[in-house]
Amino acid sequence: MTTGRGFTRFRRSGRLWLVPALSCLLAGLTVAPAAAQLFGDRPPPVPPASVPDPGAAVSLAPPSGPGAAPVPPPAPQAVPGPPVAAIPPGAPAAIPPIAAPPAAAPNQGVLSLSARYGKDLPNINGGLVWRVFADRPDETGTFKMLREDRGATPNIVLPPGNYVVHVALGLVSAVKSVNLKSETDREAFVLPAGGLRLEGRVGASKIPQNQISFAIYKGSQFDGRERAPIVPNVAAGDVLMLPEGTYYIVSNYGDANAVVRSDIRVQASKLTDVTVTHRAAVITLKLVSDKGGEALANTAWSVINPGGDVIKESVGAFPKVVLSEGDYRAIAKYEGKVFERSFNVVNGVDGEVEVLAR
Repeated sequence: MTTGRGFTRFRRSGRLWLVPALSCLLAGLTVAPAAAQLFGDRPPPVPPASVPDPGAAVSLAPPSGPGAAPVPPPAPQAVPGPPVAAIPPGAPAAIPPIAAPPAAAPNQGVLSLSARYGKDLPNINGGLVWRVFADRPDETGTFKMLREDRGATPNIVLPPGNYVVHVALGLVSAVKSVNLKSETDREAFVLPAGGLRLEGRVGASKIPQNQISFAIYKGSQFDGRERAPIVPNVAAGDVLMLPEGTYYIVSNYGDANAVVRSDIRVQASKLTDVTVTHRAAVITLKLVSDKGGEALANTAWSVINPGGDVIKESVGAFPKVVLSEGDYRAIAKYEGKVFERSFNVVNGVDGEVEVLAR
């Protein structure tokens, strides 16, 4: 669902392969029950109402096969911010063999960790950040971090005892208490994460990345709750990993009134491509002494809608403003005098508005 002067399109595309920053090279693992698992401070949102299924999500898991080609190892990724990466098309990737956990040394245990998108969904083979903490705070009240690992299936050697394991994938995280003995303890986590990639368009033209931004909110725009965005500024083309659920997007083209709001749904283990279409144009304002003349510098501008609301204010000889289609008035103040002109914005038709200084 969408509000604003525009609409949202969930683009269908072919199968995509993630580059190492997301590393969705997925291998089949046997996952043990994780009844003790708790989600972190960013649990998946509960959809407040039914929203249309976009049907455009494609699996993040590449298939295996004889013709598959190797993929480079995952690159380190910053935490706690969401992972962002381009997802170019690529060749099918081979599933690497799973290394057996090392034998535990005397008086040591091996914590063998893995994660998957859901109970019956693929394993996650990259982009994970694992942290192992002491299960009790020290004398300062801090839970000491003992190990950190960014592998897909790390085997962490530790003395027997009680620990707290935390794992994160983008904005999705989970935590579990474990009791490690002098042997291998296999712990499987569930991270119901999905990928979201956004872009903006006016007509058939793609909006440049530096002219559009997106804010992501939990739930639906229609549930009536005020809330802060969970991600306030997402660039076009970046991939954001989110908990499975319903969200709404606020798309800002420029910094005036070209705003579109859209409800979307993120599915675990899927990448959803969303195209937000704005009905707007880029308008350049000029104050001139004669028609077609040179623009006068140091002009103060206000753009006003038919209701008298100020949409945009600026100062300069050639200010540019992105406006939704519709009727406006441009008011120019220069050397103590005020000049104005009415004009109309047509979707996708960029242009100049000259105001005569007389």
